[in-house]
Amino acid sequence: MAVWDDVVGQDRLTAQLAAAARDADAIVTAEHAAHTSRGARPGEQPAPPPADRTGASQMTHAWLFTGPPGSGRSTAARAFAAALQCVSPDRALGGAPGCGFCDGCHTALIGTHADVEIVRTDLLSIGVKETRDLVRRSSLSPAGGRWQVIVLEDADRLTEGAGNVLLKAVEEPAPRTVWLLCAPSIEDVLPTIRSRCRHLTLRTPPVGAVADVLVRRDGIDPAAADLAARATQGHIGRARRLATDERARARRAAVLKLPLRIDDIGGCLKAAQELIDAAGEDAKQVAEEVDTKETEELRAALGAAAGTGGRLPRGTAGAMKELQDKQKRRSTRTQRDSLDLALVDLTGFYRDVLALQMGASVPLANDEVRDSVQRIAAGSTPERTLRRIEAVIACRDALDRNVAPLLAVEAMTVALRAG
Repeated sequence: MAVWDDVVGQDRLTAQLAAAARDADAIVTAEHAAHTSRGARPGEQPAPPPADRTGASQMTHAWLFTGPPGSGRSTAARAFAAALQCVSPDRALGGAPGCGFCDGCHTALIGTHADVEIVRTDLLSIGVKETRDLVRRSSLSPAGGRWQVIVLEDADRLTEGAGNVLLKAVEEPAPRTVWLLCAPSIEDVLPTIRSRCRHLTLRTPPVGAVADVLVRRDGIDPAAADLAARATQGHIGRARRLATDERARARRAAVLKLPLRIDDIGGCLKAAQELIDAAGEDAKQVAEEVDTKETEELRAALGAAAGTGGRLPRGTAGAMKELQDKQKRRSTRTQRDSLDLALVDLTGFYRDVLALQMGASVPLANDEVRDSVQRIAAGSTPERTLRRIEAVIACRDALDRNVAPLLAVEAMTVALRAG
């Protein structure tokens, strides 16, 4: 299975990346040949990139992957990183890099390759300190002799200061360093950084392609895969979670009942509180799975006595406080992400309502609750449905501006009732 097989519905993009990987492989091969030939000098610069028929190389040192949530930005970046590290012997016979089976491809895809750094955050932002660590790493030569690849999955979460730190490394990279930045849109990255990157845009994958990859890769029943793909409208990660996690299906079912439960102000306030509580439960589950392990590992590293009640050595309280602050920020992001998923599902519900009201010949994303969709559609007008969609969007914007979640959601449910 080639590394591109999991990049769903992006044929044009994978063709570009495959061409760049071939050029990158030619660079490394030419340099190795130069270094092993008679008279080669240590530290010789890499050979110039090969050119295509237009005279332009397909390989460059910095890439920016953008696309809507669920389009597979990080998957495409990881596949490209794997292709850059491919050591398949078939390359010498004309085979394309990115076989998916060799040690270079396999370790890059699972995140254990020494020269591939996968950077993701479960916090609200990426700060200057973390970015400086990445820049220092980017200056190192690759341990395996091919490429030093840094995949920054959440480039949109860089603070302004962190972006300025990254700019210098992207502007003047080490000879064998490749930066792969991922963000929802080009506007989420500093203009000075994006102007130095080759920009690739991903599209929302077709529903059928998402269902196919769920069946092929995850062994999900075709009917369940199709339901999950339609419900999430091509969002690969959410579709996989919906198809495999019973709790995710239960939470989504509860969200889709909300439009029928806001007949009065009391119902609006109760529905809002339940959405907030569900998001908080998600954050609590993540904390139970991760925080305890992290805390115990840090206590052991600092030399605390065994058990949660063991005393910490003097002078180590600062490290524990830093971890607790990180866990609190992660909990906040988890809660907001969970709440945002609920709002996306709610938007999809009203999208289906609008489709019925307008007589559009498109399949419903939420066909399993068709009765509820038809009931709301019959009892309102397209204008009211559009105002309700705008209310959900306004709630998402308010949460982005750090409005108190309960106030934002209460305002939304009241607006949904009013239409």
